[in-house]
Amino acid sequence: MTQPVYVANDPAAYEQQMGRWSRRLAPLLIKFARIGEPARVLDLGCGTGSLASALAEAAPGAMVTGVDLSEAYLAHARSRSADPRLRFEQGDATALTYPDGSFDAVLSLLVLNFVPKAELAVREMARVVRPGGTVAAAVWDFRGGFTFLRLLMDTAAIVDPDGEAFRARHCSYPLTGPGELAAAWRAAGLREVEQVSLTIRTEFASFADYFEPWLAGQGTVGAYVASRTAEQRARLARHLELAYRAGGEDGPRSFAATAWAVRGVR
Repeated sequence: MTQPVYVANDPAAYEQQMGRWSRRLAPLLIKFARIGEPARVLDLGCGTGSLASALAEAAPGAMVTGVDLSEAYLAHARSRSADPRLRFEQGDATALTYPDGSFDAVLSLLVLNFVPKAELAVREMARVVRPGGTVAAAVWDFRGGFTFLRLLMDTAAIVDPDGEAFRARHCSYPLTGPGELAAAWRAAGLREVEQVSLTIRTEFASFADYFEPWLAGQGTVGAYVASRTAEQRARLARHLELAYRAGGEDGPRSFAATAWAVRGVR
């Protein structure tokens, strides 16, 4: 199955669409990773900087480097903080420019499943961490744990001619199934590997708060929604609102969102 295009050119839209949930999940990943008191930390696929900022807060003695492909997202990350301990650089997750053992810990939040040849990115994470250093990551459990997106995917599969293919792609991402992250960590030579699930709540004020952020076309889901014709989007929105309301009035809703998380030691 081909890797879908990930659109990353509107950081403000991304923040409303997904960044707000990254900020909730980041502290949970850091706590699970048990990185101690590192001096140098890498955030791989840093996006708009949620994990990097949380790392700087959790490890006040650390220099934190965020790496991402999107210059637009990096510019947004730089604008969020004047902390001199935070540095954001453009780079390819599968071909990092840092020497072996450059960091005490390497973390990645909600990005590895979107990386073509994700196994290369995992090997790079293991390469640039020092011996004894920690490598940790989290990805959404699209098939079984990402409730608010599963609501959209299941509705699209019924009402849109391309909806089933869209759902199949997202539920078949690499590293998102039970035990897949742990297997990748062991294949990269990491030891003391542990995989768990981490859960947050995703809360919306209304159906508009839930649906309208996808219209900006960010990520793979936004790209899918934005690629629909006006008639197809209207049909999707109409049926999705029924699913969102679930027999009630429009208004606040709270959905559980679960990610797989893994840690290991070089």
